[in-house]
Amino acid sequence: MNSIKSLALLGLLLTPLAQADELPAAIKAVEGRGAKVVGSFDAPGGLKGYAARYNGQGLALYLTADGEHVLIGTLLDAKGEDLTKEPLERLVYQPLGQEMWQQLQGSTWIADGDDKAPRVVYMFSDPNCPYCNMFWRQARPWVEAGRVQVRHVMVGMLRPDSPGKAAALLAASDQRKALGEHESAGRESTLKPLGKIPEKITEQLNANMELMGEMGASATPAIYYLDDAGRLQQQNGAPRPDMLETIMGSAKP
Repeated sequence: MNSIKSLALLGLLLTPLAQADELPAAIKAVEGRGAKVVGSFDAPGGLKGYAARYNGQGLALYLTADGEHVLIGTLLDAKGEDLTKEPLERLVYQPLGQEMWQQLQGSTWIADGDDKAPRVVYMFSDPNCPYCNMFWRQARPWVEAGRVQVRHVMVGMLRPDSPGKAAALLAASDQRKALGEHESAGRESTLKPLGKIPEKITEQLNANMELMGEMGASATPAIYYLDDAGRLQQQNGAPRPDMLETIMGSAKP
């Protein structure tokens, strides 16, 4: 499993950098290279710590006591303990996880399962993806028991007719039924691609593809869920059987 390490919903006290604070020149120089400073934290040894985002990852910056130099990387104490992990998790990965979850909620998806299900799982899904179909089948016990709703964030990327098939599902009068019939049929599916995709659906598919890239996924299925601690996790590909309960819930119905 590939997880977005240490991502969590906001729950701890954040110490964001006040907009009124003027960043030291050395820290600004790092921002000039593409990083975005999102908060500051105390550090030992006369250092001042700053948390930054860079290409979707957390970056720790340590300003020296003279204010003229900056160190980038992991800070360890005499016992070898990582002093960088906690502030990055609190200031970068927690809010980033919340933002990603909200982006998934706002994307274009087709629900599979009860709207009142206590657990929600998102997956980027291509109509021609055999591993998407595998996960659809793996999820049946939880979905049919009303325990989990799987939301298929539709994309069209695997084959030339993938966009047309994804569009056909999104254009269906009953999206859930259309998706269920397509997935239950597997290789025998008779889903026909739309010959001309409406502009609105094209925009939705393009937005889903863009979001997929922003979330670090390059293939389907890319599965996102919240773990028991509320952290956002990512699973690339159909999960192994021993991972199903981690994704779908602590106990199989």
